[in-house]
Amino acid sequence: MAGQLIYIVGPSGSGKDSLLQSLAQDLPPDCIIMKRVITRQQNSIGEDSDYVSMQEFKQMEANGEFAMSWHANGLAYGIGKVLDRHLAQGKMVLVNGSRSYCSHVSQLYPGAIFVLVSVKPELLRQRLIARGRESLQEITLRLERNSCLEQVLQNKFSLQNLHFFQLDNSGDLQHSVAQLRNRLEIWLHGMERADSVYDLSIKE
Repeated sequence: MAGQLIYIVGPSGSGKDSLLQSLAQDLPPDCIIMKRVITRQQNSIGEDSDYVSMQEFKQMEANGEFAMSWHANGLAYGIGKVLDRHLAQGKMVLVNGSRSYCSHVSQLYPGAIFVLVSVKPELLRQRLIARGRESLQEITLRLERNSCLEQVLQNKFSLQNLHFFQLDNSGDLQHSVAQLRNRLEIWLHGMERADSVYDLSIKE
């Protein structure tokens, strides 16, 4: 039985890193969270990731070491080829991804399930201000882009009949973790029932 790719996306400040870090403490069986390769300074990465320079990243890309790679906000992100090995072994594999890369993912992995992590706009604004990386004007522009992008993504997923699940992370983190874990268990059960690459019988 082949595995299942779960591609998790959301705006900066939506809490994806915190969500996955908490989930990692109690993952369902046969689930794996992929470690990312990132060209951000090691001490500024809030997740369990590998830091490389941009030059090293480009060399890894040229050598075909990534199953998927993308660029966002001046940084480069990569997921190692071990992803495909995990899927071939029947694992459910979670990837912390980028919304701009979703179209590529749907082409590379036609049965991928997309998890869209969102938070209420005002809460997202507060989180971005607290992070202190951008000016208020930059944050306002980011929020406007985020609203447009979320709508575009949802429309695209619906039109292309892609399987997606929207997770509101505006409330208690552990509640969101429990929701995601429950959804993973449902999908795992679907994998056990279906001898196919992906189970698309569950629609949100």
